[in-house]
Amino acid sequence: MLADAKIAAAIEAGAFANLPGAGKPLDLDEDPLVPEDLRVAWRFLKNSGFVPPEIAERRERVALVGLLATIEDEGERRRAAARLALLEARREAAGAGMGLPDAYRGALLDKLGR
Repeated sequence: MLADAKIAAAIEAGAFANLPGAGKPLDLDEDPLVPEDLRVAWRFLKNSGFVPPEIAERRERVALVGLLATIEDEGERRRAAARLALLEARREAAGAGMGLPDAYRGALLDKLGR
């Protein structure tokens, strides 16, 4: 609320007028998090449809969480929950847990796995 008010006041005062690139579309192809010497290679991979394994696994985890809520067959639900647990274990081994406290994360996975 306070931030919105300050932004609105700055807009009224013209603080955002005449900024570099105003009125031009954002260049979303540039990735400032990729080192400059690797950007060309990453752009080639991206344009050829390559998806890094961690992104593919993240997409699969999201899909599995949604799928677990809809699966009625107990065996299929267990297989999906086991696959999700494997993907989460890989993620944790790589040092990137769900960002949730262990007790809550375990309860959430148990609930989804039923």
